[in-house]
Amino acid sequence: MPSPVMIVGAGPGAPDLMTLRAARAVEAAEVLVWTDSLVSPTIAALAPEGCERIRTSTLTLEEVLEVVVQRARDGRRVVRLHDGDPCLYGALQEQICRLADAGLAVEVVPGISAYQATAAALGRELTIPGVVQTIVLSRAGGRTGVPERESLERLAALRASLCLYLSARHVEEVQAELLRHYPADTPVAIGYRVSWPDQWLTVVPLREMAAVSRERQLIRTTLYVVSPALASAGEARSRLYSADHHHLFRGGAD
Repeated sequence: MPSPVMIVGAGPGAPDLMTLRAARAVEAAEVLVWTDSLVSPTIAALAPEGCERIRTSTLTLEEVLEVVVQRARDGRRVVRLHDGDPCLYGALQEQICRLADAGLAVEVVPGISAYQATAAALGRELTIPGVVQTIVLSRAGGRTGVPERESLERLAALRASLCLYLSARHVEEVQAELLRHYPADTPVAIGYRVSWPDQWLTVVPLREMAAVSRERQLIRTTLYVVSPALASAGEARSRLYSADHHHLFRGGAD
């Protein structure tokens, strides 16, 4: 029986931000099918000498899956390498269904996502007690659209920590909608290729989000994190670590 096809998250870009499981999968690959337009070549280079490396930037999803199925049926260890986490905007469901139809098992290896790498690079928490306790991951509608119940208008009304992928091409419309709900001085982290050698990361007021994006000519591999947590003064404290908070491992104050 063929080995499971590994669908592996490469993380945000830096090789040392891969999980151990992801790195080991790449290092053992006999066929590496990788998103070369989004995954760092230093990660693809972790594959062993003699591994067949197949770039997917010029292929349709159907063509990618045809290659994966063929190589897996030949009994080779196939790693399908995605940027970030394959469970986020990675066409994961379509791939799993096609591979299941071909009688192939699948193992998914998660990866650190760009929003996590961005928060870490800034040294900021996105869930500050008394300020914001919810993180929303979404995207602008664009050509593929989003369900009406998940429209940016509805999500922005929460005024949560809002992480927007795949939205740089529509930044003017995004900013206009966000300004209807968030104060104009709400901090927005703009991250381009976070954790790559050419990373660019800044925090600007919401009112400047579109202008800065256009000035930098950002179109792709860009993440926006809109959050009041980025302006928190740091005085808020989690109740979990309060001396009077009882839990299983620590008694509270008398």
